[in-house]
Amino acid sequence: MDIEFFCPRWGSEHIAWPVFAKRIKDDGFAGVEVFPLGDMARNEEMVAVLNDIGLSYILLHAELEEGANFDRYLDALERNLYALLSYQHATARPRFIVSQTGREYYTKAQMERCFELCSRISQESSIPIIHETHRNKWSYAAHVVKDYLLTFPALALALDLSHWVCVSESYLEDQQDAIDLAIQHTKHVHARVGHPQGPQVTDPRAPENQVALNHHLVWWDRWIDHLRQVDRSCATITPEFGPYPYMAYVPQTIQPIADQYELNCWMKQLLEARYRLKVNEL
Repeated sequence: MDIEFFCPRWGSEHIAWPVFAKRIKDDGFAGVEVFPLGDMARNEEMVAVLNDIGLSYILLHAELEEGANFDRYLDALERNLYALLSYQHATARPRFIVSQTGREYYTKAQMERCFELCSRISQESSIPIIHETHRNKWSYAAHVVKDYLLTFPALALALDLSHWVCVSESYLEDQQDAIDLAIQHTKHVHARVGHPQGPQVTDPRAPENQVALNHHLVWWDRWIDHLRQVDRSCATITPEFGPYPYMAYVPQTIQPIADQYELNCWMKQLLEARYRLKVNEL
């Protein structure tokens, strides 16, 4: 099974696309995961640049201001998903769309309408739309997602377990059944390491963060093993350590305590080596 790593555009929006694309290509990423609607003018050249250099891309759909009014939210969700689909041409299409869908206070009936909308647009475009596990969304906690997956078994996830760790203030030791079910529905992973007091450790390389890292590695191992069992030919992973406010700063300065891009490259290298070793053990 091939494992492809995608670099988040998040935190590097200030870097011109040709420079950014060359950098991540040189560092061995297969592509980029990006929310282009955040700056449509800056991202006009995105698809052409990525296509020319031979990189794939995953599109991200993020927060909408209309969330408090459900009908306005649903209209905006439809409008923005179609806008995302404009980021393609004949020789370059997104691998899929990762959607931070809905809000944590929407009813199950309201979320069903969101899911139906995403499914319809996905079928029209032949581009999968999968739902990210994320705080302040329907998918904010392990036990909630378990209930949804039992009700809507066709749902596909982009699994970011750092959010669930933060929400639960635990390493989910008593919710492994929910994690196992989520793994069976996971099509993509955001490889960020959370801890019981936050969604991102200061630095996953630091010894004080090894407990947190090891919990996440065990979960990601289970996902990779599941994909092999169902004969998936490819897995996609985005190391997703973020900039401020995910990344802490030295007090009274604007100096981040670690280098975001360096952390994402380190995570990519760690998982590459880990899963190459697993392949060799088979």
